[in-house]
Amino acid sequence: MTEAEETTTEQTPVDALIEEMHTDLESVTTRLNEITMLVEQSQGEVDKLAQRNASITTRLHQIQANFDTMPREDIRTVYESSQDAQQRLFTMRGQLEKLEADRSHLDSRSNLLRKALSVLEGGPVVAPGEQPDNGNLGIEQVIEAQEEERRKISRQIHDGPAQALANFILQTEIAMRLFDQDADEAKSELARLKEAAAGTFAQVRDFIFDLRPMMLDDLGLAPTVRRYTEAFEEKSGLDINTVITGTERRLASHREVIAFRAVQEFLANAREHAQATQVKVMLDMDDRQIRAVVEDNGIGFDQQVLDTTEGPPGGLQRLRNRVHQIGGTLEVDSSEGGSRLILSLPAGD
Repeated sequence: MTEAEETTTEQTPVDALIEEMHTDLESVTTRLNEITMLVEQSQGEVDKLAQRNASITTRLHQIQANFDTMPREDIRTVYESSQDAQQRLFTMRGQLEKLEADRSHLDSRSNLLRKALSVLEGGPVVAPGEQPDNGNLGIEQVIEAQEEERRKISRQIHDGPAQALANFILQTEIAMRLFDQDADEAKSELARLKEAAAGTFAQVRDFIFDLRPMMLDDLGLAPTVRRYTEAFEEKSGLDINTVITGTERRLASHREVIAFRAVQEFLANAREHAQATQVKVMLDMDDRQIRAVVEDNGIGFDQQVLDTTEGPPGGLQRLRNRVHQIGGTLEVDSSEGGSRLILSLPAGD
């Protein structure tokens, strides 16, 4: 082979990169297909467990209708079966959410690889059966993000307060019947019912606060952040130090919402992904900008997640997109010694 032929056939660094990216894309696509199958299987299991749970609930209603003639042991057995079915359904839905998050992360990675290959090769790179990217992608992502939040809230309410209320009905019925037979046992049943009701009330209150804390509209950003971090510390067990500086004042509603959501997301990341034990929350409100900083002593996370639409730590990319739309910035400094997430927003309208 001549020197000219060797030069012609020698692979350039760009060609090598393209080949490596094609290999990576093929691997990601294969894994994405596998995850998709697991999601479908898990969804089937969730549907089966939901049907079983509904069947047991029907059985509970039958017991209520025939309470006087049903043996106490049968009542207890059905009640325990109900608790077990709810727990299994809750666990399986958690696994399904994890698989859906993994699928979303892989899908985002494959999209990123295809876009990069499109630039390097000078043409669109579209996976089999997919449509080329278009201007509606941003709208679709917004809609999908909204629907995913609705699905998450629906599951939480179904697995939490809704199931608890069904149990309250049964426990109330048991207590009412027991008053004629064993007053002490009836009082014990009512005490357990009161404790369960208090826990469910706290859970519902947390849902409402996470969705849209009323005090954010009434009192503003600083008091809401202060109250939220106190509640988060109590629920999570994290050691949280909150420092608020500058002039506490009201801001435009959309800026207060984004800043509060940032603190929510940063704290959730510290608890769920960084595995931190200590967190410092700083909110500075000066005349020109609003700055929210959350530092933790956790294990850190891969900063490349911010280059994907989804994936752990979930929601940071969506948050960054919203922040950029109003002229702000979202910075992440993460290492094995901890993470530092910084939000900066212009203070004006």
